[in-house]
Amino acid sequence: MQTSDGSPVSSLNLDDAATLLMQLEATDTADLAMLRDALTDLAFENRVPHRAQPFVARAARVLGTIVNGTAPDIPAAFADVSAAIEDAMRASDGNDVTSDRAVWSAAASVAASVATSVPAFTRAEPEVPFGQRRSLPPAAGVDQLPDDADRDLLPDFITESNECVVNSEVALLRLEEYPDDEEAVNTVFRAFHTVKGTSAFLGLPRIAAFAHEAESLLSRVRDKEIAYTKGCADLSLRSADMLKALLVSVETGLNDDGKLPIPDGYHALLDALTGYDPTRDADEIFPLPPTAATAPASAPAPATASPVNGNGNKARVESNADATIRVRTDRLDRLIDMVGELVIAQSMIAGDALFGAGTQHDLLRKVTHAGKIVRELQGLSMSMRMVPLRATFQKLTRVVRDTASKAAKTVQFVTDGDDVEIDRNMVDVLGDPLVHMVRNAVDHGVEGPDEREANGKPRLGVVRLHAYHASGNVVVELQDDGRGLHRDKIVRKAIEKGLIDSDKGMTDSDVFNLIFAPGFSTAEQITDISGRGVGMDVVRRNLEKIRGRIDITSAPGKGTTFAIRLPLTLAVTDGMLVRVGDERFIVPLTHIHMSFRPEPAMLSTVVGRGEVVLLRGTLLPIIRLHRLFDVAGAVQSPLDGLLMVVGDGDRRTALLVDDLLGQQQVVAKTLGDGLGKVQGVSGGAILGDGRVGLILDVTETVALAQSHEPSPVRRERHYAA
Repeated sequence: MQTSDGSPVSSLNLDDAATLLMQLEATDTADLAMLRDALTDLAFENRVPHRAQPFVARAARVLGTIVNGTAPDIPAAFADVSAAIEDAMRASDGNDVTSDRAVWSAAASVAASVATSVPAFTRAEPEVPFGQRRSLPPAAGVDQLPDDADRDLLPDFITESNECVVNSEVALLRLEEYPDDEEAVNTVFRAFHTVKGTSAFLGLPRIAAFAHEAESLLSRVRDKEIAYTKGCADLSLRSADMLKALLVSVETGLNDDGKLPIPDGYHALLDALTGYDPTRDADEIFPLPPTAATAPASAPAPATASPVNGNGNKARVESNADATIRVRTDRLDRLIDMVGELVIAQSMIAGDALFGAGTQHDLLRKVTHAGKIVRELQGLSMSMRMVPLRATFQKLTRVVRDTASKAAKTVQFVTDGDDVEIDRNMVDVLGDPLVHMVRNAVDHGVEGPDEREANGKPRLGVVRLHAYHASGNVVVELQDDGRGLHRDKIVRKAIEKGLIDSDKGMTDSDVFNLIFAPGFSTAEQITDISGRGVGMDVVRRNLEKIRGRIDITSAPGKGTTFAIRLPLTLAVTDGMLVRVGDERFIVPLTHIHMSFRPEPAMLSTVVGRGEVVLLRGTLLPIIRLHRLFDVAGAVQSPLDGLLMVVGDGDRRTALLVDDLLGQQQVVAKTLGDGLGKVQGVSGGAILGDGRVGLILDVTETVALAQSHEPSPVRRERHYAA
């Protein structure tokens, strides 16, 4: 097979392709396959202008359905190919092209009039399972970013396209619950259409071609040609995953040498989209690409994960349309730092001894007024970095759906408080712990439908995620109505792993906290979802990075609740300024329960535990900060100082301090590369008098004290008054 001038097909141009197409019939499968391969090379080797590449790729793709025998209508398919090549030629000449499904539908209607004259399609090759590529040679493992690509526009394209894909994913999950929701269909359709048009403009034909096929599938749903079944939902969600992977590929090429890796499963997924068969489940067509957030697989029982808000109303699909402007995060962080410096400078001025004398009344009034403005500016700048938890909650909806499908369970995901805002940097760290916890709640917590029914529960399990403000903190609660945590089972596993000798004297909270130990798992069977003991230790470490803590409550057969407590922001710390000898420390308020001056009868020494204080029937170990940090001039007897009770849940400790200097909101600073990481200290802050106060990491401080060798001093049973 040759072009009109006798050259091989591999060197054809668009005019040659149009001429050859008119000479071929459906029975010429070998020649059609050669033409398809030639068009594929033409599209993905940048041998046509960027504007024309999506149309050439479309022509090759439809030709593939004719060759593979998956085209539902042969005349319409030929008309589609012809229209796509014509649009490619018009685009190559610089003309505007409105090439969408409507154009090809119109061409198909014209071709339908001659359908009876087209020979019946016969396969010249053995049939290949649906979704498997036949004779198209595997493309290279990478594409190449065009030399004339606009590298200034590509970062914005990646950001905006990711937002489109995230919005489409939310709408797809909603559409699975409400198949007749036309607005959800339109939301997804617009998202894919936007990605397609922008990627074609920027010279990314592979993304444009894929987005077009995903868009076409949703167009068939919108036009009522097919129903939005589970198979269609799986295919659409995996298309969103593939678009994310393609965008990551562009980002990789942009930051590297221009090579764009082709994600695994791309071709199989593209074939499945092109010839989607509503009677086939997506899992029967191809395995899930590793680019997906989780790994859903076929399951004997249907699974649902429905985003429902707290009052039972339908979840919103679109966010509010408030006017916004994009600001680079590094500039925003720099603004926060400068405002923090301004706050420090203002507090140093206000703390000057000149104002303490009380003789400069006018100046004091002006400085006080300036301080009010600075505080408002600080609050405004902090709010600029606050983002709602909505995006994080929406991502978890997909995690619940996929995990439930993999585990053959029916689960409803209920969210509330997704409009609660926290620091953007904290959202990034919080994401992974929540994914681990939600997956465990579905896989370990919620029972299977038959087991729930046997226990007198509804077959539909419920996982709730609730966020709210409490005592100046943000609390995120994850609750399930599953089997709950079994104390005896956890204790047996902990003893087996050598974590404890026995559970004597341990509260339920102490036992439940053992699940955060590295490698700890009570799962009887290891699956590809969970069971290896990896994850919950990561949860605790990540939460400690953002000065958060987690509490667990559980009842066998009724479910488990994980309560995560987080500060509103990492840039500012609400703390209690305390004096220990000549030094000052800041203890975060989130870890402080109370402070008191002990009575002699409350103090004693217990073998194996050292100094303790009896508070309301509970023995609390005493930590002497002056010994821990080698501070001179501190009080030696707890009777002369104060004990500050800190810790999580029932694991509380009493810190011995000299005095409380008052509650302060300080701007947290790192200790710098010179000092590096100091155990027990999370950072520092410049105080009003210009001195530096160290911010204590309470968890690390307690751990450091437990491993610290006590000083050889005489201990008595009771202290004298």
